[in-house]
Amino acid sequence: TTMLGLRGIPDEVEEISTARNILLARLTGCRTHIAHVSTKGAVELIRRAKEDGIPVTCETCPQYFTLTDELVVGYNTNAKVSPPLRTAEDVEAVKAGLADGTIDVIATDHAPHAIEEKEAEFAVAPPGIIGLETSVGLVMTELVAPGILSDVQAFEKMTATPAKILGIPGGTLAKGAVADITVIDPAREWVVRPEELKSKSKNTPFGGRSLCGKAALTILGGKVVCRDGEIVE
Repeated sequence: TTMLGLRGIPDEVEEISTARNILLARLTGCRTHIAHVSTKGAVELIRRAKEDGIPVTCETCPQYFTLTDELVVGYNTNAKVSPPLRTAEDVEAVKAGLADGTIDVIATDHAPHAIEEKEAEFAVAPPGIIGLETSVGLVMTELVAPGILSDVQAFEKMTATPAKILGIPGGTLAKGAVADITVIDPAREWVVRPEELKSKSKNTPFGGRSLCGKAALTILGGKVVCRDGEIVE
């Protein structure tokens, strides 16, 4: 913040709101779900709350276990997200939270923006990045390959667990369940090229990044809708 002359969002902003929600959950017994966990302090608060039996669940996004605030240097608006990117120490804390089950869910945080919006000066450009097409590769490359999560653990956090938390059908291959299925090729190596992404928006901070693991087939309601990265009409 000081170096770039921009208004910052300190870790404490996230941690104070996290602590408040945990305290309210403890008081009322109501469930609370914390979105976009990005700081070491927030992870520790949620870990302790779970140990105390407080009904709290939480979610993080790929940028918070792959990127640091150093990417913002140069006023890169494609690195502007909310909450903001944090330090390397926070990134490691998020990974640890995923590994020990403190963090329940991995969400894509898919937030498309027009090129014109992101070409504005950093202070007024909207926060958000696209995440649908890179999420699988980032999870496989940054979490599964290093052994932080098994492939089953990783994809539970993206499918079955969020469905369970929300109380909605999904995330299961049980007989009679709706056939919403993604087939993953874990060995598929590829490079993120924004111009090749299917999203109409290209606001990704992962351009040029080499990943391993990609969706090979997507089935929605029993119908193949995407094969090898190409939309099936």
